[in-house]
Amino acid sequence: MDYAALRDRMVRDQVEARGVQHPDVLRIMRAVPRHRFVDPALAHSAYGDAALPIGFGQTISQPYMVGLMTSLLEVNARSRVLEIGTGSGYQAAVLSRLVHAVFTVERVEPLAQRAQSLLRELGYENVLFRVGDGTVGWRRFAPTMRSS
Repeated sequence: MDYAALRDRMVRDQVEARGVQHPDVLRIMRAVPRHRFVDPALAHSAYGDAALPIGFGQTISQPYMVGLMTSLLEVNARSRVLEIGTGSGYQAAVLSRLVHAVFTVERVEPLAQRAQSLLRELGYENVLFRVGDGTVGWRRFAPTMRSS
């Protein structure tokens, strides 16, 4: 299967055609191997216009939503992003190519372990993981408040 061609078509037809114009987001989404973030039995559907199950009642988001959400962030190469809900790790992979660091929290330990293993295997080194309740953030890496 020609995954590069499928990625290109996904970005062109589902993301760019719906108005996402951020050149870095489009470039990154063309490079991240989305099929690696789903069950191998669903790899043929990885570039379709739909969310897909990843186990434990969770899904990998629809490609358009990943592109839209990422393009709306006002981040740069110095930014640090806290992601709540690692899931498959796909969003963290996309973000990691835009920012200095991604801090991602997942409450389902097997999902967190699988995502961490895959992201390391694929060379996404600037993603830090935590298993836990993301609603409380990640105090160790939180920005410090400066009084005026």
